[in-house]
Amino acid sequence: MGAHMTPTHDQLLALDRRHLWHPFTQMQVWPDDDPLIIAAAEGNYLVDDRGQRYLDGVSSLWVNVHGHRHPVIDNAIRAQLGRVAHSTLLGLTSEPAITLAARLAHVAPPGLSRVFYSDSGSTAVEIAVKMAYQYWRQRGRPEKQRFVALAEAYHGDTVGSVSIGGMELFHERFRDLLFPVERIPTPYAYRWQGDGDCGAWCLAQAEKLFAQKNHTLAALVIEPLVQGAAGMLMQPPGFLARLAALCNKHDVLLICDEVATGFGRTGTLFAVEQENVRPDFLCLAKGITGGYLPLAATLTTDAVYEAFLGTVADKRTFFHGHTYTGNPLACAAANANLDVFEQERTLERIQPIIATLARQLRSVEAMPHVGEVRQRGLMVGIELVRDRKTKAEYAYGDRLGHRVCLALRKRGILLRPLGNVIVLMPPLSLTSDEAKTLCTAVFEAIDEVCGK
Repeated sequence: MGAHMTPTHDQLLALDRRHLWHPFTQMQVWPDDDPLIIAAAEGNYLVDDRGQRYLDGVSSLWVNVHGHRHPVIDNAIRAQLGRVAHSTLLGLTSEPAITLAARLAHVAPPGLSRVFYSDSGSTAVEIAVKMAYQYWRQRGRPEKQRFVALAEAYHGDTVGSVSIGGMELFHERFRDLLFPVERIPTPYAYRWQGDGDCGAWCLAQAEKLFAQKNHTLAALVIEPLVQGAAGMLMQPPGFLARLAALCNKHDVLLICDEVATGFGRTGTLFAVEQENVRPDFLCLAKGITGGYLPLAATLTTDAVYEAFLGTVADKRTFFHGHTYTGNPLACAAANANLDVFEQERTLERIQPIIATLARQLRSVEAMPHVGEVRQRGLMVGIELVRDRKTKAEYAYGDRLGHRVCLALRKRGILLRPLGNVIVLMPPLSLTSDEAKTLCTAVFEAIDEVCGK
C-alpha cells in the first residue's frame, strides 16, 4: 500500500486484525462483529468511514461531556498547540496546569486544595493509594497500611488499582500479583437474598470491620453513589455519608473515585455533593477534558500534602510521576471543559433530560426480560434476565448484552454493555428528542434479541 494511497475499508480492517489488540475484547470473535471504523464526529454523533451516523450513547466510553467537536474546546486546544504541546512538570510548570489546578480546587468539595496530575483513572486511584500509604508512615503510624473497598469494586487496571478492585471476572487471574484488601459487601439490592434491608446490612458489616481493624486501616476507596463497571449498581441514599462518617470516627482516610461519576454524570458536578461528603482524596479522569485528551487528577487536602514536606535529606518526597503529567494540551482542554459548564449552564440544562430518560425507561423496565433499570442522573444500567420471576441470568457466553448492542447499531445507536447489563451513558449535551430516540431503540433492540 503506497503512502499516498488512502486505504479502503476492507484494507483497514485487515490491518486492524493483523496488528491491533483491542482492550476488553476476545480477539478471536472480533471479526465476527463487523467492526466499525470511526472516521469523524459531530455533536452527539459518531460517523463511520462509510458515512453512517450513530448516536454516541455511551459517550465514547464515558468520557465525552459536551459533544464532539465543541468549538470552545476545539479552539482552546488549537490555541495551546500554537504555543507549546508539552513540557514536563518535573522542575518546570505551565500556565494551563496551574490554572486548571486552581479551578479544580475551587469547584471540588471544600478542603481539596492540592492537585497531582496523571494520565488515566487507574493512575489517579493508584496515586491516592500510594499517597495514603506513605501519609500514615510519615505520620508515625506505619501499621495503618490496609485498604478497604467494596465487593465488585472496579478502580482501574494498574496493579495497585486492580488490588483495590474486586471484580472476579477482571481481577481473579491476577490475584497472586496483588496486595490483600478488606471488603465491604456491595448493596446490590436486586440480587440481595438476605433478610431485612440490603443497604443497612452492608453498613452493619462495614461497622464491624472498622471497629475490629481500624488501627490497621489506611483508607476506604469507593465509587460514590454508583459502582459503574459492576453494572451500574446504585447505592441507597445515605450509604456514602454513613461510610464517610465511619472513616471520620475511626481515623481512616476516604478516597472517592469519581473517574466515572464526576463532571455531571450523576446530575451534580461531583457525586459526593449529593451527600455533602468531603473526602480526603478525589480521583478524576474521563470527563475532565470533555472527552478530548487523556488526563487525570488526584485532589487531596493540605493535611495530606503537609505530611510530605521536609528537607531533601528527609526523603519525604512523593516519588511518583508520569512523563505527560499536566500536559498543557490536555489541561487547556480541561479548562475549556469547565468554561463550557459555566457558559452553557450544563448542570441546569441536563435536569429535564434526566427526567425525560426516567419517563422513557419505564416501558423498558416493564419488558419481560428486563430485571431492573437503574438510573442516577445520566448513568443508566438495564439488567437483562432469562426469567424475570426467578431473576435467572443469561450465561456469560450467550453475550446477550453484546447482541442487544449490535441490534442497536442497526438503529443508529452505539452502546457498550457490561455483561448482561446494557449501559446508557450519553453525553451531557443529549437532547430530549435524542433521549426518546435512544430509549425507543433500546426497547426495540431488547425485544428483537430477547423476544417475549
